[in-house]
Amino acid sequence: MDEKTRLDLYRVMVLSRTYEEAILREYHADKKPAFDIGAGLVPGEMHLSAGQEPVAAGVCAHLRDDDAVTATHRPHHIAIAHGVDLDKMTAEIFGRQTGLGRGRGGHMHLFDPATHFSCSGIVAEGLPPATGHAFAFQRQGSDRVAVAFTGEGAANQGAFHESLNLAALWKLPVVFVIEDNEWAISVSRKASTAISSNADRAAAYGIPGQRIEDNDVEAVYTAAGNAVARARAGEGPTLLEVHTLRLWGHFEGDAQGYRPDLAEVPGRDPIPAYEARLTDAGILTPDLVASIKEEAVARVEKAIGFAKSSPVPAPETALEYVFA
Repeated sequence: MDEKTRLDLYRVMVLSRTYEEAILREYHADKKPAFDIGAGLVPGEMHLSAGQEPVAAGVCAHLRDDDAVTATHRPHHIAIAHGVDLDKMTAEIFGRQTGLGRGRGGHMHLFDPATHFSCSGIVAEGLPPATGHAFAFQRQGSDRVAVAFTGEGAANQGAFHESLNLAALWKLPVVFVIEDNEWAISVSRKASTAISSNADRAAAYGIPGQRIEDNDVEAVYTAAGNAVARARAGEGPTLLEVHTLRLWGHFEGDAQGYRPDLAEVPGRDPIPAYEARLTDAGILTPDLVASIKEEAVARVEKAIGFAKSSPVPAPETALEYVFA
């Protein structure tokens, strides 16, 4: 892997983390002294993806704007890695008129036609639409691909198996990516799934399956490169599962009393680990690290400012842009 690619992966991971830290700050800013999930500029649930950045960075590095991506209720890192407009996404999270969905969708329902990105709060919901995208691309005779990100808990849903079966049957250009952060809300993978690796389920559909351990962005990049190339060549779907990490709660306000691993979680943070790896390789220097982080902060704070200064949708327009 060349130096530029490794730096690009690091930049995407840093931008994603910087964004999540800023959203965390803004989300909690007006929910004190007692946490009230319905209060503040960003009311409602908030699912942040700190720790899962290697999955999005490694996979989306191989995608074009005309490829389709579907994500989960924890979507920000994937949206950022796929190039969704940061200003419009932030405005949507703040419920503003300038947002991707004109302030009507919120952070779990981000739709960006410019990059063919979408996400949903419904478990496993993104897999059938990604399969549909891939079917359309195949019918059009293009080399576009679809990628569906989902969680390890969603691999037990019917939509997961139905999508894999149809994609394999028709050799559709789709890559299925499972983010295994070990917890489906508060249920551990060991308590919910009969096998140790969901990647093994690919064999039931006659397609390649690979599990990537250690939240390793370069290993993800390599595996995703092979899967995307296979899809573009008309060779059908691939199932990837990445053993990643959820640094924070399932949602903001989650006390995580169910997690026995909390003490060791900070030590598994993938960004300091990758930063050290690139520094040891002579690719990163302290000055370059500072510059990359400063650039990420500037971009994120600009997006936050754009969102806060944008108008709230007028109540009388509530029924506009809605299918009846």
